[in-house]
Amino acid sequence: MRNLFLVFKTDINEALRSKWFLVYSLVFGGIIALFFITGITESRIQGFSGLSRLLLIFIEICIVIVPIFILINTVRTIAGERDSNILEYMLSFPISLKEYFFGKLFGKLFSVTLPIIGALILALFWSILKGASVPWGIFFYYMALIVSINICFLGLSFFISSIVKTQEVALGIAFFVWLFLLALIDLLLIGFLIKTTASPELVYSIALANPLQVFRIGAIALFDPELSVIGPASYFILDEFGKELIAIYCLVYPAVVGALFSIFGYLIFKRKDLV
Repeated sequence: MRNLFLVFKTDINEALRSKWFLVYSLVFGGIIALFFITGITESRIQGFSGLSRLLLIFIEICIVIVPIFILINTVRTIAGERDSNILEYMLSFPISLKEYFFGKLFGKLFSVTLPIIGALILALFWSILKGASVPWGIFFYYMALIVSINICFLGLSFFISSIVKTQEVALGIAFFVWLFLLALIDLLLIGFLIKTTASPELVYSIALANPLQVFRIGAIALFDPELSVIGPASYFILDEFGKELIAIYCLVYPAVVGALFSIFGYLIFKRKDLV
């Protein structure tokens, strides 16, 4: 456990000094600042204003940016350290493979989550100073959703990094995974529904296996509990799950997917030729 914490601490220190962490922080901090400068929080659309309005727009940005940021910046963790012989050097110390792998994983989870949570806390303080109402339930649930989707894509990233040997291949696979989950799977399901006699319920069930889609539904449910914006699929989701259960599912499922991929990645990692 002590060595795991040492790897965790070392990875965080490296991340805080890296350019990608600075860019990542500036992107999310800049987005929040831009929202306040342009007066988005003072406008009202569909009954939402203040911090609720800000979170509504921030969600749409996170759906696109967060997964690709995590994948691109962490998928090279193991493959990159193997290429540069850092992995061989690290394993020359009395550190087990499990401590190295999960120390890196937890360190990356902290470093990719910190800028987003920091940006949200900045928005919260600014809203309080401006005297705007704070939807505390929505705010904390959304923070939990962010952590959950971060765990999901970090697990995917470490799994990919464990099964390949070069950074270039890892980056290519990571980009394809992001594109597939973001858009291609929806197009494939629409084509499948049109070309076959499959029931819409089957297509909806397959769609709910996509963690990015689940995150989107969970985020939408914060502001639209009836899920009216997603059309007929809302009837299936609410009939099968109900409002409370779908909120729990959207929070837990991405994290479980990430945890499983992390475990599979570790099992592959410890059996491969590491250098």
